[in-house]
Amino acid sequence: RCSNRTHRRSAMSVQALDKEAIPDGLRPFRDRLTPRFLEARSQVIDFITQDVIPAVPEFQKQRQAELDKVSHQIWAAEPPIVKDLRKKAQGRKIYNFFLPEVSGLSVLEYAPIGELLGAFPLANLAMNCTAPDTGNMEVLEKYGTPEQKEQWLKPLLAGQIRSAFAMTEPGVASSDATNISSRIDREGDEYVINGHKWWISGACRPECKVFIFLGRTSFEGALHRQQSMILVPRDAPGVQIIRPMAVFGHEHDHAEIVFDNVRVPATNMILGEGRGFEIAQGRLGPGRIHHCMRTIGQAEAALAAILYRAQRRKAFGKVLAKQDTLRQVVAEARISIEQNRQLCYLAAVMADEVGFKAARKYIAMIKVAAPRMALKIVDDAIQVHGAHGVGQDSKLSDMYTGLRTLRVADGPDIVHLNTIAKMEMETAGDSAIGAVVSGENKNVAKYGKFKHVEGRLAPVPGSKL
Repeated sequence: RCSNRTHRRSAMSVQALDKEAIPDGLRPFRDRLTPRFLEARSQVIDFITQDVIPAVPEFQKQRQAELDKVSHQIWAAEPPIVKDLRKKAQGRKIYNFFLPEVSGLSVLEYAPIGELLGAFPLANLAMNCTAPDTGNMEVLEKYGTPEQKEQWLKPLLAGQIRSAFAMTEPGVASSDATNISSRIDREGDEYVINGHKWWISGACRPECKVFIFLGRTSFEGALHRQQSMILVPRDAPGVQIIRPMAVFGHEHDHAEIVFDNVRVPATNMILGEGRGFEIAQGRLGPGRIHHCMRTIGQAEAALAAILYRAQRRKAFGKVLAKQDTLRQVVAEARISIEQNRQLCYLAAVMADEVGFKAARKYIAMIKVAAPRMALKIVDDAIQVHGAHGVGQDSKLSDMYTGLRTLRVADGPDIVHLNTIAKMEMETAGDSAIGAVVSGENKNVAKYGKFKHVEGRLAPVPGSKL
């Protein structure tokens, strides 16, 4: 059996907590890393090891105390220790680190830090880097008026309140955002909002005070100019949280909400009527890649759990770590993590060089690949742990639930796969190598027995369908 010291070394290696060495996956990008990255990464690692990890037992104790005060876990307030950790993060100058203006990092440089925040979710919370608040803060930072920033962005950045993004609707296929049907009608100096939303993450928690609401200000004209985003206070008359949504039968902090004649000032409109899609492009690009960074961190945490368990359980005469099947699981997990890490870094580099919109093919790739990969590793970890892996004493079942949900958050896999395929088709052109490898049956043209269906069932020779 390995010593605790040996385990600590292996776990820290897996979770990239070595301040002195650049992670192997970053070596191809060494020339892109600035001194600021090395400084920032060191600050985050110190925060995790010196402040966050020692605080976990007290956080769990306080969390249970808050749960005991309410009828359902979704209504529980944040444990008070989170405020203390936020102050420590602010003191280390790593608070709101997702904002490039704060961190001073490129998208690539933020990626390995995002991994750490995925592996240590309490650090993510304490550094105010959690979704959906990050995306909402980016929207207000980029598109908000001075008044909107003062009222909503300032307390969000300070961690005094939380927010939600109200987009998805139960009555239409919301993966196509042009289907969103909630109404935002102008009446004098106000907008009147009527709509039905669900799966609105973060809306149930008591700290949530405002929604960024996506709806239609017009049902005519160009399809991508009909949508708008507007700020809606959670306590506005007419906002009714109907129920928390259940993931695999267990209720979580995702709400179904009806907005019935909700009135807000016209000054709550963000950027202007018909600018919703423009805002969404600026919001979803960073959010998707940040999700993937954290997902890789979760995969590392699941692999660390496999390694921990494998060295402490014996079956069929030897410890699991010496079983060939277990070793195959470990090896394939490491291969998958490194493959996805490099794809994530590529997407980050493309975002840095050409912007999030132009990099959308690579972001779509990692948005599909990373959750699939992490979900497989978590599932393998559950297999290694047996019944313990699906019980309340392990975090693996919660990780599985979250990762499976992520495969439909910000659009299901099929939407991103379609984006990738369309862009591949658009750039394919006439490929000489494709023609050579595909080959051609010259007897079709020689004998001419398909001329009567050319253009309908068979292609015209030398043409594309």
